[in-house]
Amino acid sequence: MFSLTGKHAVVTGAGSGIGKAVAILLAKQGATVYVADINEDQANETVREIGSKVTALIADLSDQQQTNKIFASLPKLDILVNSAGVSHIGTAESTEEADMDRLYKVNIKGVYNCLHAAIPLLKNNGGGVIINMCSIAATIGIPDRFAYSMTKGAVYSMTLSVAKDYLKDKIRCNCISPARVHTPFVDGFLKKNYPGKEQEMFEKLSKTQPIGRMAKPEEIAALILYLCSDEASFITGTDYPIDGGFIKLNN
Repeated sequence: MFSLTGKHAVVTGAGSGIGKAVAILLAKQGATVYVADINEDQANETVREIGSKVTALIADLSDQQQTNKIFASLPKLDILVNSAGVSHIGTAESTEEADMDRLYKVNIKGVYNCLHAAIPLLKNNGGGVIINMCSIAATIGIPDRFAYSMTKGAVYSMTLSVAKDYLKDKIRCNCISPARVHTPFVDGFLKKNYPGKEQEMFEKLSKTQPIGRMAKPEEIAALILYLCSDEASFITGTDYPIDGGFIKLNN
């Protein structure tokens, strides 16, 4: 089950965190993987860890010309995982225009650029799968996540639109909505904002999930693998929360 042998997959933001875990797992299941990331050193490290049937694609995905160029270099495409993204903490008052522009460029325009470049390749291939990285912040209110929540709401809407528009082309499009995931971003955030209290704050954030901990990137990757596989061929236009009970049980 869940074999991806013969499939070609682009994973954005695969230089670290969830994207890296996804790239490693898809390759393990037989896919030829393209690691798309703006950070060349991190992308190459992912390539080294995977070892074979993997290529780094270095680009700023918020730039449409660069995005088109890397997708035009692909021999074929079966799977696109839009995992690249950035975060921001702030309310509508404290969020500056520059913050809003940065979040829009990466989290919305970057996803659009990849969709715009990938969908013609998937159509030419006779169909395929798109997975977008959404968030529980798209559908529930989370304090101090104004701009980030806005971008993930857009990702959710784009997912539904693409799923509807390309049914006839046999392109399935879904998104997943994690709660907190323990990635290098979390460690960096705690080190920057809570020096000397990293462990205390890590435990506090972990316990906001009813299950009592943050997710591991590999757990998120496992859900993405399922949605990319032929076993999920009846699923499209759906958001999958993977949140340790956050949405339904956090009363």
